[in-house]
Amino acid sequence: MSNKTINALRVMVIVVLNLFVISAVLAFSRSASVDTLSKVGSRGTEVRAIQQELKDRSLYTGAVDGVFGSLTKNAVVKFQKQKGLAADGVAGPQTLRALGVSVGTAPSATQANINLLARIISAESRAEVYLGQVAVGAVILNRIEHPSFPDTLSGVIYQPGAFTAVTDGQMQQPVASSCYRAAKDALNGQDPSGGAIYYYNPKKTSNKWIRSRPVIKRIGDHVFCS
Repeated sequence: MSNKTINALRVMVIVVLNLFVISAVLAFSRSASVDTLSKVGSRGTEVRAIQQELKDRSLYTGAVDGVFGSLTKNAVVKFQKQKGLAADGVAGPQTLRALGVSVGTAPSATQANINLLARIISAESRAEVYLGQVAVGAVILNRIEHPSFPDTLSGVIYQPGAFTAVTDGQMQQPVASSCYRAAKDALNGQDPSGGAIYYYNPKKTSNKWIRSRPVIKRIGDHVFCS
């Protein structure tokens, strides 16, 4: 067998192996993207939302800890039977809709998102230290991923009654330059608030409900809480 033939066979083998590897990776990616349902072994915000809804319906007696274990599965099965759904213990789209669970995902740092987030950060915290500005942005993004709030950036910002700055004209004021950078940092994943979904200035509010929220930390004049 000539060297040319041997080299040609080697090239063919390499090409076939590369095609096999690419196909395997694509197949795995497809299965991974489909396998996103909340089921035994799942963890996170969606699981906590499921547990809370089931607890509110007196179907779940465990802790709302975001860990999908056997207790959560059993409660999901009970709920599915009540609603005439396939009782497989997996919280798929139909089960989530029946529970009323909807959890958004944090948006990317596009210029439009940076501009919108910077505007509310400036309106709410232009006088705060930079870390506090990032923390305010993080709270807004945390709400998107929380089942108790709207699922989009604009939905959270313009949720009726959520931010007085939207209704008192502060949103229309010029945006502090630092707030654009704070918005970008928050959209890129920085969260000095420690996962907070609320904040308030204790000097400016006497609201008993907000003051009763578990405090995570204080940055500048704002208290951040869950």
